[in-house]
Amino acid sequence: MTIQFNTGSNVQGSETMQDRFKDIIANKLDRFADQITRVEVHLTNVNGKKEGQDDKRCMLEARLEGLQPVAVTSNSDTYDGAVSGAIDKMKTSLDTVIGKLRTH
Repeated sequence: MTIQFNTGSNVQGSETMQDRFKDIIANKLDRFADQITRVEVHLTNVNGKKEGQDDKRCMLEARLEGLQPVAVTSNSDTYDGAVSGAIDKMKTSLDTVIGKLRTH
């Protein structure tokens, strides 16, 4: 499973931060590693330089072998919270998609 990281122009995405989030995503989505070919991570600050509540957004897009991509979005006050929320949503979505395939 390849994890591709993208940040908005107003996000200071250091190498250390990207590596930490990549490790977290890889560990949390490990049970789906056989079905996922690539995960794209998009971090943005929806307010730009202004402060605001829930202004950090993480969008995860999982590319599944032979299927349409699955995308989820989560907002939070911090990037950690946004990534964590997006991972939880992705696990739920992948359980649903893969579960439907197994029952058919």
